[in-house]
Amino acid sequence: MGAIDYYRRMREASSRSSKAAGFGIEALPRIARGEGSYLVDARGRRYLDGSGGPAAFSIGHGNREVNAAIAAQLERVACGYRYLFTSEALEELTALVLRLAGGDFEHVVYTSSGSEAVESAMKLALQYFDACGAPERRHFIARERSYHGNTLGALSVSGFAERRRPFEGSLLDVSFVSAANAYRPPAGVAPADRIDHWAAELDARIRSIGPQRVAAFMFEPVVGAAGGAVPAPPGYAAAIAAVCRRHGVLLIADEVMCGAGRCGSWRALEADGVVPDVMTVAKGLAGGYIPIGATLLRRGIGAAILARHGAFMTGHTYSGHTTACAAALAVQRLIERDGLIARVRERGPRLLEELRERLEPIAAVGDVRGRGYLIGIELVRDRATKLPYEPQRAVAQAVARHAFEHGLIVYPCAGNAGEGRGDTLIVAPPYNASDAELEELVEKLSASLAATLARSRRRA
Repeated sequence: MGAIDYYRRMREASSRSSKAAGFGIEALPRIARGEGSYLVDARGRRYLDGSGGPAAFSIGHGNREVNAAIAAQLERVACGYRYLFTSEALEELTALVLRLAGGDFEHVVYTSSGSEAVESAMKLALQYFDACGAPERRHFIARERSYHGNTLGALSVSGFAERRRPFEGSLLDVSFVSAANAYRPPAGVAPADRIDHWAAELDARIRSIGPQRVAAFMFEPVVGAAGGAVPAPPGYAAAIAAVCRRHGVLLIADEVMCGAGRCGSWRALEADGVVPDVMTVAKGLAGGYIPIGATLLRRGIGAAILARHGAFMTGHTYSGHTTACAAALAVQRLIERDGLIARVRERGPRLLEELRERLEPIAAVGDVRGRGYLIGIELVRDRATKLPYEPQRAVAQAVARHAFEHGLIVYPCAGNAGEGRGDTLIVAPPYNASDAELEELVEKLSASLAATLARSRRRA
């Protein structure tokens, strides 16, 4: 079950090894502090955070400037309830986010997580069509091998069977089209015809449902946990955007993981030359310092809702939490001031090539792909045929455990090849990681891969 199963196994291993130290039976290593790109546990062991946790920690840990901004806000007031007050932090963050997003967006709705941001995107799409006099547009289309969050609505639009299974029967009725994965393309379709194939599939699905019933198509510009950092092939985003426009269907870009600079531009879709109608962002927004997410609405979308209903009918008690906004504002100002997105854009391709070169001798490495600082490594039994490992071998989890034991954090995923098969690792370092830290990442990951796979072959 990918990362979920990995962390369960980590808890089990930790409980066996830490009872003598007085930890609880289900204890993981106890975190003590963060120092830039490193985390330190209570025993003094240092871990290079090579995946930013789950691709969330965009500027590393323990940043004094961000911590000071959070403390200063707490000294004034922790939170002003959104129905009673606005705040300087919220207003300044909104202005900054709208500017960084490129000027095509008009409204920002804040949440406390990426899952909530996706949930809000879905609700706002439905509210928009209700406001426009088309309340029959209720249906969503998404992609196989996608993951949009763990609320029931967000899970409904997630093509991630392993995470959906316990909740089937209570999920929304959502239609799915194929994933767009250049490494595992549709059978029998020539490379030059793939974009047209995927666009035609979406077009046919909309027509089969009835365009008048479809609210939105949702996708990740770079698929995260469900696929292992899979960028949309060149031309794909523009082709599906054209299909959506033709049928009056909203295009929702889920950039919870890949946005906020992670891929070398503030909007991941900027590289594809596409502007969605609705966009979500979360993980890198406040860099993990305080939970916050956001849903952005393109010009005209929010205006139509407000003209008809007077308010966006989504949100929670802590939406627009004042201190969370202050944290995000500090993180985004630091990223902009220090040119960190430009660094990701320039250094990312080199990191990708360094990983490819170092991992090339390891026969089980089938693909190394990604964009910016969101890179995936896919492991296979046979490089020529792309045959995946059997799920019970849990190869990605084993590599991640070995790396963790040797001071490196990477993010394991599974199931990307279908039917529970497929092993990938995600690398997503902080934007301000030094060249020396990136070299340490490459070195420790290659060593963990080689050692784990050699041990796996001996046991096979």
